[in-house]
Amino acid sequence: MISTPRRAPKAGIHQDPSKSWLRRAWPIVRAHRALLITSLTLSFIGLIVQVQIPDLIRVAIDRALVDQTEDLMRYVWLIALFALVQGVINFLARLYLLRTAYEMEYDLRNIVFAHLMRMSYGFYDRVQSGELISRATSDIRAVQMYLAFGPSILVQCTIAAIAFALMLSINAPLAVVAMLTMPVIAVLGVRMRKAIFPVSWLIQSRLAGVATVVDENIQGVRIVKAFAAEQQQVNTLARAADEVRWAYTTDARIRSRWMPVMDNLPRLGLALVLLLGGLMVLDESMFFDSSATVGTIVAFNSYVLMLQPPFRMLGMIIMMGQRAAASAQRIYDILDTPAEIIDPAKPAVEKLHSPAQTHSPSETHSPSKTHSVPEPNGDLRFNGVRFAYPDGTLALNGLDLHIRSGETVALVGATGSGKSTIARLAARFYDTGSGQVLLDSTDVRDYPLETLRDRIGIVPDEPFLFSVSLHDNIAFGRPAATRDQVITAAIAAGAHDFIQVLPQGYDTVVGERGYTLSGGQRQRVAIARALLVNPPVLILDDATSAVDVRVEHEIHEALRGLMKGRTTIMVAHRLATIGLADRVVLIDAGRVAADGTHADLLKTEPRYARVLAATELEPAETEPAETEPAETEPAETEPAETEPIETAAEARA
Repeated sequence: MISTPRRAPKAGIHQDPSKSWLRRAWPIVRAHRALLITSLTLSFIGLIVQVQIPDLIRVAIDRALVDQTEDLMRYVWLIALFALVQGVINFLARLYLLRTAYEMEYDLRNIVFAHLMRMSYGFYDRVQSGELISRATSDIRAVQMYLAFGPSILVQCTIAAIAFALMLSINAPLAVVAMLTMPVIAVLGVRMRKAIFPVSWLIQSRLAGVATVVDENIQGVRIVKAFAAEQQQVNTLARAADEVRWAYTTDARIRSRWMPVMDNLPRLGLALVLLLGGLMVLDESMFFDSSATVGTIVAFNSYVLMLQPPFRMLGMIIMMGQRAAASAQRIYDILDTPAEIIDPAKPAVEKLHSPAQTHSPSETHSPSKTHSVPEPNGDLRFNGVRFAYPDGTLALNGLDLHIRSGETVALVGATGSGKSTIARLAARFYDTGSGQVLLDSTDVRDYPLETLRDRIGIVPDEPFLFSVSLHDNIAFGRPAATRDQVITAAIAAGAHDFIQVLPQGYDTVVGERGYTLSGGQRQRVAIARALLVNPPVLILDDATSAVDVRVEHEIHEALRGLMKGRTTIMVAHRLATIGLADRVVLIDAGRVAADGTHADLLKTEPRYARVLAATELEPAETEPAETEPAETEPAETEPAETEPIETAAEARA
């Protein structure tokens, strides 16, 4: 499956954190100004049409009903026509407004997701996934709602100014009375804004907490059920939900204190209009010779009713603004976090996929760039490398290790000795605290990340599969790969046989994280995924730990051929895996404790034997192979035990 290129966001967030959240988001609004201005213009025209209808009603009542000087049906048709025009205009205005909203949401979501994809392992070590999900969904929606609908609501509020102008032209004293309550509403809105902001922040934060609990329990549902901890986790969610409930209740309490006053003050204006207008109808001379007709009072009632929604919306836009401000700040917290692992300013190697990688036809490169990229050899060297994880755990402490091009090396050590960290530093998932990691005599920090990771393929000990077909999972690193290429990689990884018997074969869609497959099947698919990319350096981080001995033997037989001429690092716990290596490196306390062949280390390094024993790889089983030849004869028919230890080095001699 070749994914279609996505449309890049039309604008980004302003980088200056000293600016207000709205000014930082302004480039996105400006990028979609054509759609937004079209929507706002249509809304404004619709409002102008709307405010004409009460005036038509006034004239119709006064002339057609009271004075009976004009035909009533003429005004009926005019009012119907105005209503129809207003409906069409409002439809178009809302259509363009929603398009603007979704375009902004698309840009915001892609900006956030692209930034998350640039973040290094260290960032994800610190931040909870549920928190990120919340910021990438509900927070983005809150900002999008305000950026798109805020200007529309402000335009809707201009109906108050238009209506007031018409009211002044009809009867100035009545117009002034109708607007007496509006300044009070504005003052109350400002005070409500200050009260709501901290609660809005709290709501978004606690919603993220709920998302974290849900996300962890869905991903860890098998552990929850294995320990019968369902009720415990329900209680955990209940506590998080109770915190959200408290925040929402506090928000509702604030709104219930202010909103009824803001909603009902315009109705007080309506009562004053009825009182003053009625007195004017009864006595035309009591208010500066101002007169009022029945049609005028009816029109003013309509105008006062028109004034209520804008001022109610004013309260809504204040709440939307505060929630958007809180959400935007949470989004900016992510966007303002710089990526720790970035491309070098002056790369030593051109940014280009390795020659082993096959690309889709849409990906083209100039010939000059192709010739400027040196052929990768796979020579890997660690010079005095020291590294500690963000929590302070020291993983490597002055590591010196040289893995020559085309060599297969097994890394052996106790849990926590730093074996997997070596693999992560080689691919530059983290940067070293001190020292250097060199690939083909070039510091890995001088490689463009894309080029480096094209040259180093990793099969992790915990394989992750996406909720797509098996074909797409295997072709993840090479989307343009053909079915034959995918099958070849699957055969090499020992995955072809079980894939064939699935109902839809390679088109079978695996469940989330691939849990519809067994652990061994997932690992074989992950190995096939790495083999298809065909990198010059292959790192197997205990990649056969979840497969049985027979399948492991099949994978190893396939790997023998695939590892020829390729630098291969294997984090090993099984004797059969160690047997594939040219040499074995014992890692202890973040350093190389011993280096040599399996047989030499067994004879000379007691710590090596202890590590094998601790990982349930009894070294005693291998000793008879050397001292009692009669017991080694079965090795010709069962090569998985001892014979590979000698033949791996011989094959490369």
